[in-house]
Amino acid sequence: MQMKEVAMAFKELGHEARLGIFQHLVRAGYQGASVGEIQTALGIPNSTLSHHIAALVKAGLLTQTREGRTLRCLPNYQKIEYLSEFLVHECCADESQKSSQGQRR
Repeated sequence: MQMKEVAMAFKELGHEARLGIFQHLVRAGYQGASVGEIQTALGIPNSTLSHHIAALVKAGLLTQTREGRTLRCLPNYQKIEYLSEFLVHECCADESQKSSQGQRR
């Protein structure tokens, strides 16, 4: 995954409503939740909710499936895992490099 994709995902999660939608879906589990369920739980107007969901889909954080007349949103757990690993992987990388440079002096 490119830095641009990672930045876009974090940007979209930086909005309070989108973070709330995402959190709701992660808590719902692998079956996700319908748009109606999300709207009821979070009290977000339908047009606003659609806008936020579209942004999360574009960032690759959610997918949508149609079940008859119901639109179901599902969190992209692979993307979540990658974003978590992206943050943790670099943890203290510069510190260990400085430490080894200091030992050579």
